[in-house]
Order: sequence, then structure tokens, then C-alpha cells
Amino acid sequence: MDFALSEEQSAIFDMAHAFGQEQIAPHARRWEAEASIPKDLWPQLADLGFGGLYVSEDSGGSGLSRLDATLVFEALSMACPSVAAFLSIHNMCARMIDSYGSDDLKARVLPQVLSMETVLSYCLTEPSCGSDAAALRTRAERTNDGYILNGSKAFISGGGYSDTYVVMVRTGEDGPRGISAVLVEDGCDGLSFGGLEDKMGWRSQPTRAVQFDDCHVPACNLLGDEGKGFRYAMAGLDGGRLNIAACSLGAAQNALDLTLSYMRERRAFGQSIDQFQALQFRLADMEIELQAARVFLRQAAWKLDTGASDATKFCAMAKKFVTEAGSRIVDQCLQLHGGYGYLGDYGIEKLVRDLRVHQILEGTNEIMRLITAREMLKA
Repeated sequence: MDFALSEEQSAIFDMAHAFGQEQIAPHARRWEAEASIPKDLWPQLADLGFGGLYVSEDSGGSGLSRLDATLVFEALSMACPSVAAFLSIHNMCARMIDSYGSDDLKARVLPQVLSMETVLSYCLTEPSCGSDAAALRTRAERTNDGYILNGSKAFISGGGYSDTYVVMVRTGEDGPRGISAVLVEDGCDGLSFGGLEDKMGWRSQPTRAVQFDDCHVPACNLLGDEGKGFRYAMAGLDGGRLNIAACSLGAAQNALDLTLSYMRERRAFGQSIDQFQALQFRLADMEIELQAARVFLRQAAWKLDTGASDATKFCAMAKKFVTEAGSRIVDQCLQLHGGYGYLGDYGIEKLVRDLRVHQILEGTNEIMRLITAREMLKA
């Protein structure tokens, strides 16, 4: 087995890391305080090919593998996991459009998506559904020229900020087979938003409810076929789970790097605290867990890239393991900083807050366990 990154993959990681350190990290705390990411950041990322990481080259995208994409999100999250995760959402939606959209839809929408003149949000979760996504109630009634949407979506990253929303709606019977996916463009009649959510972490991402009140959507904005939207949404989530795990991985690596630097400088009882064996053991435990998480994530990405029959199971397991490992590591890093870790200036407390939500979104880690167990029993 060859666990080394190729020269091209190393270059992808280095490019993303350099951009993050130069263009994101110096501003991350200010963007968090402002509860918004400047929109002019996205075209800069698109110039690097990050607006359509795994959109096919035939459609104008970068055509990267899922493993390649995890390297981008790992590197960017070392600057700010909130910004990196928002880019992941955009890419998940872009891939859905590329995979399932009609030729006319792709020709009309994808060029602006890839340049990130159009920023995308993903709308699945509803206030009363949560993990039971197939029970969604937002309905799309067919008309002569399209659909009329009524309902609401909750916890939408980019609500009121993004330019287009990929929305899962009910066009037919109860259950997953009655769900379709449509694109709703900002400014559409009947589209509105709730107030800005006051969140624990990911505070630079504006998050709002997205509401539809007799919202008119043209028929040409249907993504793929009626009744297949839930399958499209779930297919997108395998990659989304890898991406969010990569964001945990990068943030945990950043926290550990910051902690090593701090411990070399911080002195107690006549020596730097990195010389205390008990604290060295804690550093070693974090490094072991971090490296195990990295290998597990890349194995799952490889399975998704190669179409392995157990790819969904491995994506779920990696999402659960890596996000929980990331949270444990950043929490331990805060502890090793002592009281200073609780202060914003040291950068650790933000990572603790940002990473906590990774165990909830893209399917809660309880659902990841359920997917894993069902696949085990099926086998």
C-alpha cells in the first residue's frame, strides 16, 4: 500500500494552505464578529479551481477526486473551518447540478457557479424533521409553467446570503420517492428568510431559515427527474461527510500546531511545559488520534472515488470518527493552553466552538452509527 500523496496532491494541498493562511486566517475573527464572509473572497477561490472541485472537466470544473477535495478542505480549515465548510456546501450543490441537471440547466447555471459569481446553499433540513429528512413537508405543486413552493427550511448556511438554493421539496407521495430537487434563485417571488441565527460556532456563516410562500419556480429549474431528489440529496451527502471530516482534521491539526508552539514558550516550575512527561503523553495521544483519523478519512475517500460497494458505510464511519477525534483534540489543546486557551486571541476557543457542529450536520453521528450498523447487518 502507498499512503503517500502524489506530487500533484501535495501541490493542491500547498496551494490551498497558502491561500488560507494569506487570505483567510488574518481575517477569520473579524468575519466571525461581523457574522458574514465577504463575497469577494469566493471568486478568488474560484480562480484556483475551488468553485467546482469535483464538477467534471467537461462541464468546466476541476474534475478532482474526492480524496483530492478533502485535501483542499483540510488545508483551508487550518485557516478557518467555518469558511472551508461553507465552500464545501457550495461544492456539494455544484456537483449535484453537474451530475443530475439537464444540459440546458447546466449551460445556464454552471458557468456562474464555477466562477462563484453564484454562491449555492443546500436546503434539506426542516424545523420538524431533523434526522428524518425523508419526512420533509415543503411542497411543490405543479403548474402549467413550473412549481409553486410552500414550506420552510431550517439551519440553512447562507440563508439570505447565497444566490441560489438547491431545495428538496415534496412533489408526490409521502416518503423518499415523493421528493424532488429544484433550484430557487435569490429574489424569486415568495422567497423570504428568517432572522440571523445566533450560533455557538460557524459564526462567520450567516445562517437563517429559508421560507417559501407561494414561491414560483420555473419548470426548467427542476434538477433531474421528479421523485429522485432524495436520492440526489443522499448521494451528495457521502462526499459532504468526507468534506466536513476534513474540516475537523485541518482545524485539529492547526490547534495541535498552535499548542506545540505555546508549550515551547510557556514556562512553569523552571522549565518550558513541553518538558513535563505527563503533558508529553497527552501530546502523543493527540498525534496518534489525529494520524489515525487522517488515514481513515483518506481510505473512505478512496472508496468513494473507486465506487466501492461499502463506500457509504466508510464515509459514515469516517465522518463519525474524525469529527469526534477533532473535537477531542481541540478541547485538549484548549486545556493545555490553560486560561489563555479560553481567550479569543489564542485562536483555540474558536476552533472548539466551530468543530462542535460537525458532529450534528451532514447527518448526526448517531445516524452515522445507524448507517454503519445497518450495513453490517445487511452483510
